[in-house]
Amino acid sequence: MATEAKYSIIREVGRGSYGVVYEAVVNKTRSKVAVKRMHCNVPENVELALQEFWALQSIQRQHENVIQLEECVLQNGQVFQPISHRYRKSDSHLLLVETCLKGRRCMDPRSACFLWFVMEFCDGGNMNEYLLSRSPDAQLNNSFMRQLSSAVAFLHRNQIVHRDLKADNILISHKRGNPIIKVADFGLSKVCQGKGNVNQHRFSSACGSNFYMAPEVWEGHYTAKADIFALGIIFWAMVERITFRDGDTQKELLGTCICQGKELIPLGEALLENPNLKLQIPLKNKKSMPEDLCKLLHDMLAFNPKERLDAFQLEARIRQISYGRKRQRSVS
Repeated sequence: MATEAKYSIIREVGRGSYGVVYEAVVNKTRSKVAVKRMHCNVPENVELALQEFWALQSIQRQHENVIQLEECVLQNGQVFQPISHRYRKSDSHLLLVETCLKGRRCMDPRSACFLWFVMEFCDGGNMNEYLLSRSPDAQLNNSFMRQLSSAVAFLHRNQIVHRDLKADNILISHKRGNPIIKVADFGLSKVCQGKGNVNQHRFSSACGSNFYMAPEVWEGHYTAKADIFALGIIFWAMVERITFRDGDTQKELLGTCICQGKELIPLGEALLENPNLKLQIPLKNKKSMPEDLCKLLHDMLAFNPKERLDAFQLEARIRQISYGRKRQRSVS
């Protein structure tokens, strides 16, 4: 990837409108990394790249359940220039900011211009693929809920709102034996300026994936609590293995929705149309979910954001639920 051949690309592992993700190795150490390439040919792409850069760059200390950025490199034609390395950034990122704000092409429009993100490699794929390839496991679900709630609380504590939480954007690593969650894909994230409670910041641009968007996101007036609604969708779908088929890709995805005839309506949109809609939790088997988990999901999926848990309350509540806990043997 760089002129000094610091990395070698092995294979492509993912592709989307955001760019392409590759599995690669560091040539000196032979350790694996993930490399995301984002094309900076138009200001809209630059903005997505910058959002991800700012979010990962702003975190001063690492969290086990948030993807780790190793470095970020700007490519202009055949020239590769690092703009960050382990939270030290150069002034080169200002060029991308200017490109984005002024609405012009990045540098020379005749040259290839890319932003390369070098991140830790996750060998377990994404959470959607991982869970759907395995039998339901309450203890694993409990572990994933704890890890995800901890990650989102960490992000909100650091004034970062993800805004696109879904099973496809959550990666799995097996570095320490047991599966470890890694929240990734920060292209739609927002780093809030100033200190204080992240839930006081207001957002107006509706973004995210339809089936995970909170009712207020559809309206264009929302806070960080939209992340909690998305987590509620993920948790509910994970516990009961509720899926829907994506209309564009025909891929089976973890997520809850409302059926209206043959049409699938995102839960947030359905609640916006009918705030008094009663959620049927659990949806499939009443024995599959203890009462405290049912109550937790209702509190995460509340129509009114003021009645919805915030990330810090969720982190504390998750530790207390009985679902998926290992039963301790009684001593005779």
